[in-house]
Amino acid sequence: MQVVRIGLDLAKYVFEVHGVDSHGKVVVRKTLRRDAVARFFGNLPPCLVGMEASNGAHYWARVLSDLDHEVRLISPQFVTPYVKSNKNDRNDAEAICEAVGRPSMRFVPPKSTDQLAIQAVHRIRRRLVADRVRLVNQIRGLLSEHGIVIARDISQLRRSLAVIVGNDDDGLSDMVRSLMRELRAEMAELDDRIATYDRQIREIFRTSEQCQRLGQIAGIGPVTATALIAAVGNRTCFKNGRQFAAWLGLGPKQRSSGGQRARLFGISKRGDRYLRTLMIHGARAALGKAAGKQDPRSLWLGKLRQRRHPNVAAVALANKNARIVWAMLSGSTFYEPAPSVKAA
Repeated sequence: MQVVRIGLDLAKYVFEVHGVDSHGKVVVRKTLRRDAVARFFGNLPPCLVGMEASNGAHYWARVLSDLDHEVRLISPQFVTPYVKSNKNDRNDAEAICEAVGRPSMRFVPPKSTDQLAIQAVHRIRRRLVADRVRLVNQIRGLLSEHGIVIARDISQLRRSLAVIVGNDDDGLSDMVRSLMRELRAEMAELDDRIATYDRQIREIFRTSEQCQRLGQIAGIGPVTATALIAAVGNRTCFKNGRQFAAWLGLGPKQRSSGGQRARLFGISKRGDRYLRTLMIHGARAALGKAAGKQDPRSLWLGKLRQRRHPNVAAVALANKNARIVWAMLSGSTFYEPAPSVKAA
């Protein structure tokens, strides 16, 4: 009997396969080693293959797509309700096979090798920025124990460290001063590495036509534009811009029951926190620069800022920018400020 749908549970070395026919009857249940996965699917006729969007999923999606299979990636949280009884690899494969066949299931956009490369640059840069934040906090904490308090601006810390390292009259011991000298050198090294990745991101932004188009939107710069291109693969996974904004976690959280009035709370904060943070910070910057301008978009932002709290206005603008991004990517169009204001 022909296999029409397969659930593939990914792992490092041992993979579980669960396949059914057009009537939902189990026809394949198999355990494969990593080196046998491509050979097994190469001997199968084209079918629908579902996988959880976990580590290595995009690689296997490309491999199986090259073998003429239709691959769909599912968020793990949508597979969990279909797991029966105890959780193990075989039951996970069966749950994936069941979930991928649901007509209302939501799927994760697949990524190309170029998108994964850009995403790797962003992830390494984000880790270095987090390391620098931890280092700065440690330096401030150590100096505060000796009565030296520095403002929270990182540039203030750099200037103060230069003074502390070269000053012998501030009451610090030679050991603490030597430690501050080492920490200053470590922070300078992190600054240089982060600057290197920033230059790489700007180069990616300069050579990408899609990033250049997204950069025309107020509140979206090179970092945000390249991160969006790296995250959004197949735009057909989203029916409209509203779904794309909700995928970023910029939509409201709803808790309604009993047929009563819809209860809406703050944003859901689902999806990629890094992308959502970039969109909101970019919206805050756009709100700050809109003051005093007389163009239609700036006037709309000014009225929005008068009605609502700055944080609410920033999230609303980030949500709107996300919808504009989807419209530009799906239609391969350029940014037009006037239609975006009329749709507000």
